Amino acid sequence: MNRIRYVSLGLLAVVSLYTGTWAYFAPTRWYANFPGLGLSWLPQLGPYNEHLAKDAGAMFLALACLTLVALRQVRNTRLVQTTGAVWLVFNVLHFSYHVQHLDMYGTRDQVLNVVFLAALVLLAAVLLVPVSVPASALSARRGDPR
Repeated sequence: MNRIRYVSLGLLAVVSLYTGTWAYFAPTRWYANFPGLGLSWLPQLGPYNEHLAKDAGAMFLALACLTLVALRQVRNTRLVQTTGAVWLVFNVLHFSYHVQHLDMYGTRDQVLNVVFLAALVLLAAVLLVPVSVPASALSARRGDPR
């Protein structure tokens, strides 16, 4: 389970660092070109706003900070689950908004929006799954001589 947590946290860290760094330090280019690779999903949502773009970047960088701390302490269930809950709140609300506003995109971009945003929801949800601890480990923690 720790490997799954590690991968999930790692992917969320990459997404948040990529988005946050770009949005905060180059907000105009981020707005015009996000998510990159020849795609552009933001101009269709309304006019550019530097304050909003930089705030989004700052929020993603804050998520990156939390995620990197959890990644370094992947065995800390409470921290990992808290990180997952924070990401899940954001990703569910973010996903919900975007699936209601897909009509402004072509079919390819509609599909990619749903796939990528749903994947982020799943990556966050995975972090909420409790880790099963073997009975021998529980006994050792309690000092049982088993």
